[in-house]
This record gives sequence, C-alpha cells and structure tokens, in this order.
Amino acid sequence: MSLAFIHISILCFLLVTVLAIVRMRDLLAVVMLLSIYSLLSACFFVVMDAVDVAFTEAAVGIGISTLLLLSTLALTKRFERPHRTEPVLALFLVLTTGALLVYGTLQMPPFGSASAPAHQHVAAYYIEQSFLDTGIANMVTSVLASYRGYDTLGELMVIFTAGIGVLALLELKTDTKVSRKTEIPAPMAAHHILRIVSKMLIPFILMFALYVQFHGDFGPGGGFQAGVIFSSAIVLYTMVFGLDAALKVISFAWLRFFAALGGLVFGATGVLALVSGKNFLDYHALAEDPIRAQHLGVLLVEVGVGITVAAVIILVFMSFTRQMAENGKA
Repeated sequence: MSLAFIHISILCFLLVTVLAIVRMRDLLAVVMLLSIYSLLSACFFVVMDAVDVAFTEAAVGIGISTLLLLSTLALTKRFERPHRTEPVLALFLVLTTGALLVYGTLQMPPFGSASAPAHQHVAAYYIEQSFLDTGIANMVTSVLASYRGYDTLGELMVIFTAGIGVLALLELKTDTKVSRKTEIPAPMAAHHILRIVSKMLIPFILMFALYVQFHGDFGPGGGFQAGVIFSSAIVLYTMVFGLDAALKVISFAWLRFFAALGGLVFGATGVLALVSGKNFLDYHALAEDPIRAQHLGVLLVEVGVGITVAAVIILVFMSFTRQMAENGKA
C-alpha cells in the first residue's frame, strides 16, 4: 500500500466527516464527529512524520476538547434550532473565501519540493544548526522553546486568556470550600469497576505526563502535551469520584494560582535575561556553558507551559461541572 494512497484515504475520510458535521442537527452527534475528525487528523500528522503535532491533536482534540464540548452541551440543548431563512449571504461569503484560498494555493510550490522558499532559508538553518546551538535532540522543542520563544509565550497567554474568558462567561463563584448544602454527588459513584480501574490508571497517567514533560528534549512531548495529559487524570478523577472529592485534592483558588504561575515562570525567564544584560528569552544568561544554559531555559519555559495548560483545562472543566450541578438543582 503506497503512502499516497494512505494520504488520499485519510483526506477523503476527513472530507466526509466535515460534510456530515455540516449536515447534522444533533449536536451530540456533531461532538462525536468532531472527535473522529481529530482522530483522523492525528493519524494524518503521524503519516506526515509530524509526531509532536499528532501528539497534541490526540490529547487535545480527541480527549479534552470532546469533554469540554459535552460539558457545554449539557448547559444548552442537544438539537440545533431549525433555520427559518436560508443563509444565502453566508453561503456566498464562504464559497468566495474558499475560491480565493484555492486560487492562492495555485502559486505555491509543489508539495515536498526541495526548492520551496521555506526549505531554503529558516528550515535549512534549523536542521543544520539546531542541535549545535541548543544541544536539544528534538528539533521541534528547540524551535518552539528557543528560536520561537516569543511565539510560544504568546500562545500560552492565549490559553490563559481563553480560560479567564470562559470563567467570566460562566459567572461562577469559585469558592475554595464547598458547603454541605451545595454538595455535588459523584455521577459514577455506583460504578465500582470504573472507580477501581480509575484508581489504578490515574497514577500511571500522571507519571506519563511527567515523562512527556521532561522528555520533550529528546523525543515527542513538551509542556503543551504534558499539561493536557496531566489535566486528563484530574478530569477522570472528577468524573468518577465527583467534584467535591476533586476540590479536596486541588481547590479553585490553587487552580487560579497555578494558571497564572506558569505564565509568570515563562515571563520571568525572559526578564531574568534582560536583567543580566541579554535579550528577552536569551537563555545564555542562565549559565556560563551555552548548551547548559539552553537546556535550563527550555526546561523552565516548558514547565511554565505545562503548569498553565494543566491548570486552565482543569479549572474550565471543574467550572462547567459546578455550573451543570447548580443548573440541575435550580
């Protein structure tokens, strides 16, 4: 079976999934199809040798995003309201934009062409000099955490801002203590097999998250992936044992603190370089040995990313859980 056939097959499945999503009016089915779309995308990334991106897509798109969408769906209605008018203008704008995008691709170099501009400038430098400059075997980590440190810091702030925006929209009272009057029962309290299996799996999930966090220098992984995997363990614990039990492990106040702490660790690493007379996020200010300095700088910013990503995801999920419980009692 040729590689081209696999590419075309996955793209065809993606196209069919998108068309099904557009036609569906059952929002629960749409969420499931979106999860399938993420699974197909992760498979496509693996075939394209983009393992780090596939890792992230699998953890975020298939896992956490599906849970958050289901939580959102629980606060709304399952079926989409039928449209009374045909959105002709919207259809025209979509078709026009799509045609312009397709037209723009006609001027692009052929896929995989060695003469493409991207392969003649920055990409060539990364491939040849990345390990020599940073001493990091995983080129993706060196690019994201060192060469593109500004960009990664911006992405982290986007995640933090999105989490704050969700909390503002939900208008929750995130008290650190849960009173007995507002005690929220565990939805899976009667499922003893799930509870036992979860107790066995959660420690290994947390250990794997730490492995992904600190192994990103040598293989696929890093702060984004580790944060999502770590948060999935807490989300699983919340689903099986209930929100009250989860709040005894980590409260809303601590989650808000850690959500901000990760960004502060990332930013403080750059400020430390400025104080030392270097450029912002210039890790050479952290140690005399350039390679050691790069490793230390990448470690600090990746830890910051992992802390914020995990805290924001857990905070958003627990906030949805609290909101659903309050609506159920209303």
